[in-house]
Amino acid sequence: MSASSSIGQLPHSSSCMSHSEWVLDSGVSHYMSLDSSYFTYVSPPPSIPVITADGTHMPLVGVGSVVTPHMSLPNIYLIPNLKLNPASVGQLCDSGDNLVIFSSSFCCVQDLQS
Repeated sequence: MSASSSIGQLPHSSSCMSHSEWVLDSGVSHYMSLDSSYFTYVSPPPSIPVITADGTHMPLVGVGSVVTPHMSLPNIYLIPNLKLNPASVGQLCDSGDNLVIFSSSFCCVQDLQS
């Protein structure tokens, strides 16, 4: 993702997505990833229950950081049972390093540091 591009273009259905794509999600409280190979490091998990919107409990394996060529995402929950990698809109906005813009036809995340 460049300084003015989005995290990833959303396909028409989740069945089209690869496990390497990130989905902007305003309903999650933390960044989450299903793939440990993305992490630069992983710390043991805190005792925090992770529960999906339908009430399913998900095992939290660890917490770490993911660095891509375009941005760094700290405090990501490693949860192997996920089907997607949700990127928390709230965490992106709260970091102070990003601008998130929504319109009726697109979404853009801009890294304010570059």
